[in-house]
Amino acid sequence: MILDAIFILGGVGLAFGILIALANARLKVWEDPRIGVVTSILPGANCGACGLPGCRSFAEEAVAGHIQVAQCTVANEESRAQIAGYLGVDPGVAVKRVARLLCAGGSDVAVQRAEYRGVGTCGAAAAVAGGGKGCTWGCLGLEDCARACDFDAITMDAYGLPVVDPVKCTACGDCVDACPKDLFTVMPLDHALLVQCRNLMEGDEVLEQCRVACTACGKCVQDAADGLISVASGVAVVDYDLIASAEPGAVARCPTNAIVWLAGAQFARPSADARSEAA
Repeated sequence: MILDAIFILGGVGLAFGILIALANARLKVWEDPRIGVVTSILPGANCGACGLPGCRSFAEEAVAGHIQVAQCTVANEESRAQIAGYLGVDPGVAVKRVARLLCAGGSDVAVQRAEYRGVGTCGAAAAVAGGGKGCTWGCLGLEDCARACDFDAITMDAYGLPVVDPVKCTACGDCVDACPKDLFTVMPLDHALLVQCRNLMEGDEVLEQCRVACTACGKCVQDAADGLISVASGVAVVDYDLIASAEPGAVARCPTNAIVWLAGAQFARPSADARSEAA
């Protein structure tokens, strides 16, 4: 009786095994073996900086010829050259993109109207009346962005502001998602014109809260190429579709240095002289 049960179960298992094997052979989808090779060369960060969900998706698109190898900004030059050589394609050229902070209001120039005591995150502080900063649009300095960065590309300076290292930054956008004040943006490194202020208080009254805030005075609008800069809702706005017409002179007369010319630098704070003059 026991042997009969064993033979029956064994026969059923064998039959199902054969059916599964046949189904697998018939339904199996062929995959280009180059995808696995390219995936193994990629850094495996799965950061999404290329605009795809992960490294395997990037490998699939690269093998299919739908994306340039250079679009992986995390891989080093040697790895990109290795992938391009393996696929027999030109690696292409990709403009380096980095995260930029839209605030220069560190503790030396921005008013702290209240002391926040609670969970030490920007998200928690922002939920309590916007945080303790006088400028309710400003950086709270509790390092949510730095903790979210898997590439150690963000450090905090002496004034409680995050500093982005353009060499380490992969433009993954994690800091953009982490900031409750929406103070990070990802843009090409060669976009040199940046407004480091997000306040919506038009006029000099904002200087009572932050000495390097944009007052919407309009001098940058007058000094820039037509249409490049506009003033809306109390702050200067750059039209990056016209960035090719930008010149350093557009920031020369800014009375607070709220708008800066980066020229490839990863971060720009108003100089000590400018902060003293704005005081």
